[in-house]
Amino acid sequence: MRSGEAGGRLGAAELGTELGDRATLVQFSSAFCQPCRATRRVLADVAALVPGVAHVEIDAEGALDLVRALRIDRTPTVLVLDTEGREVRRAAGQPRKADVIAALGAAI
Repeated sequence: MRSGEAGGRLGAAELGTELGDRATLVQFSSAFCQPCRATRRVLADVAALVPGVAHVEIDAEGALDLVRALRIDRTPTVLVLDTEGREVRRAAGQPRKADVIAALGAAI
């Protein structure tokens, strides 16, 4: 997972839910994306494993303004946000659990 490039912060207004106490994993998905399903499982597992980490899934087709603002080019794309909602890591494609856990280190 690479460092984030989009400036600004994301919060409950953009995500539709509150940020995690320690970090938030934001997943942009689309309805017919097979890797998105596997990514959902990986991120849910990590969020359950690491206290204070939330997992939020956003339908990219239903949030086109946000997708454009964040320059999301494909699904799945995962953003790791710190407690302030700043993007600290980003990855496109299906991540491995170990990579997600390592990326959380930049946010926690």
